[in-house]
Amino acid sequence: MSMRKEILEVSEIFKALSDPTRLRLIRLLASNMEEKLCVVDLAAKLGVSQPATSQHLKILKNVNILYSKKERPKIYYFLNLVEFRRQKKLVDKLYEFAFTRCSQGGQCEECPFRDDCEDVSIE
Repeated sequence: MSMRKEILEVSEIFKALSDPTRLRLIRLLASNMEEKLCVVDLAAKLGVSQPATSQHLKILKNVNILYSKKERPKIYYFLNLVEFRRQKKLVDKLYEFAFTRCSQGGQCEECPFRDDCEDVSIE
């Protein structure tokens, strides 16, 4: 995956994690891994309406932090630990990249390698 795509992916992850309720939701699922929790359970534990909880779950599912299992008549939600760990590694990699000196001194617009350079930032 190119650095540009990784930056965009991390941006989407950060957007998904930017809401305190979603962070509480992740913590709730992480600290209750042995339990099956549906949207009604999660809403009650969070003190948030069921529709709001559903929206938060959808956002976290869209970035693959969560997955769901349907067991009629309910849908249960779980942390996707494999994906969560991969995303953490990606964030760590981009954090390290952010503190690596650009070979062109940050002058991307003047760089002859602009189109192929992994150092190019998102505009």
